[in-house]
Amino acid sequence: MNKDKKIYIAGHNGMVGSAVYRALQKKGYTNIIGKSSKELDLKEQAAVREFMATEKPDVVIDAAARVGGILANNDYPYQFLMENMLIQNNLVDAALKNNVDKFIFLGSSCIYPKYAPQPLKEEYLLTDSLEPTNEWYAVAKITGVKATEAIRKQFGKDYVSLMPTNLYGTHDNFDLNTSHVLPAMIRKFHEAKQNGNTPVVLWGSGTPMREFLFVDDMAEGVIFALENVLPDNLYNVGTGEDITIKELAETIQKITGHTGEIIWDSTKPDGTPRKLMDVSKMHGLGWSHKMNLEQGISETYNWFLDNIESVKKVTI
Repeated sequence: MNKDKKIYIAGHNGMVGSAVYRALQKKGYTNIIGKSSKELDLKEQAAVREFMATEKPDVVIDAAARVGGILANNDYPYQFLMENMLIQNNLVDAALKNNVDKFIFLGSSCIYPKYAPQPLKEEYLLTDSLEPTNEWYAVAKITGVKATEAIRKQFGKDYVSLMPTNLYGTHDNFDLNTSHVLPAMIRKFHEAKQNGNTPVVLWGSGTPMREFLFVDDMAEGVIFALENVLPDNLYNVGTGEDITIKELAETIQKITGHTGEIIWDSTKPDGTPRKLMDVSKMHGLGWSHKMNLEQGISETYNWFLDNIESVKKVTI
């Protein structure tokens, strides 16, 4: 991949998009473009088509999405379904119509069935029913995977879908109403420590198992897909290692220095019992993660502390 190729990152201000942007700059790419949601509303087809026709990028990396945890998915099912479909459909279609050479679509491990065998292999897609608490987001992302697959099949384009496991890291969302489990825990334990080590109440039983990937490792996975022609359409991107939510909570408690009680609210849902990715396809091609979980959480917490005033501006 020539370092002067024009690369458009959709969602370049988000956690994943900004990590990809930084990683590309570090590797010497000089022609990276991005537009904020105020500058370009990706839900508007005409605006996306005009942008793509004007800018003529060589590569599109779709890191734009409406995202959130169980609560947000449950409360806003229509937005999670429709907004994500609008964003990715507009981008994929405009890229195809403007002869974009390469398209990298970023999805989520929630595309796989709730009770699929573990670890999750790419071929398990659409073999059973989804987890109800996030099926709206999952259905949207599945349509994105199938759109890139259809283009690859019909037009022979180098369009590929990467399915990350649970991502975390710097520039994450720490809003307790809309964030995912790891950043929400960081904020809860930190604020409980500040309030005299008060108890921290967490959802569920703590028994579900989850896999977590540091966002900078995800960015390296995107660049790997950028710089190589991958033989298939769909690839899992993760660590291939998981821990219980209880173990995650205890790790974050230790890193933040909270010494109070952890209370598990079993009236709240657990979600999928286990979600571990089979990452053997990416490993076989030569990519693997570098950051271990404890180090990654420490870096994320340090970023949270450095940016706490801006983080706190988000309404709890």
